[in-house]
Amino acid sequence: MLDKISKKILMELQSDGRISNVELAARVNLSPAACLERVRKLHESGYIMGYTAQLNPQLLDVSLLVFIEVVLDRTTPEVFYAFKHSVQVIPEVLECHMVAGGFDYLVKARVKDMAAYREFLGKTLLQKGVRETHTYAVMEEVKNTSKLPIK
Repeated sequence: MLDKISKKILMELQSDGRISNVELAARVNLSPAACLERVRKLHESGYIMGYTAQLNPQLLDVSLLVFIEVVLDRTTPEVFYAFKHSVQVIPEVLECHMVAGGFDYLVKARVKDMAAYREFLGKTLLQKGVRETHTYAVMEEVKNTSKLPIK
């Protein structure tokens, strides 16, 4: 169970993963040593899984964001396994989720443009085991965050 101070540490780290321990300690009203120990325990217990930098997709020439509904031709453990493991090594795929409903997987990917997407779809995603896909190209990112609600 997380106490108020641990929750505040998590909120601060979500906002700024590069914050110094001294600054973090001041923001949560702890000594630097106590704060460092709390952060270590949060790592060990799995609340903090790692740190990343948010990069600008336009500057990296991957500005087209697409969501792809994937329907597999069969819903057998072998086909699920093959698809799951194949998308894990595709760099354009940012997220892939098995879902309940009218399709099997929802894939979030970034590519340069629509021509690059057509190539990505034909050469990479449409593999053995995929029956059909439906693509949704993002026209505007209204909200994009990785911050989790902490109550």
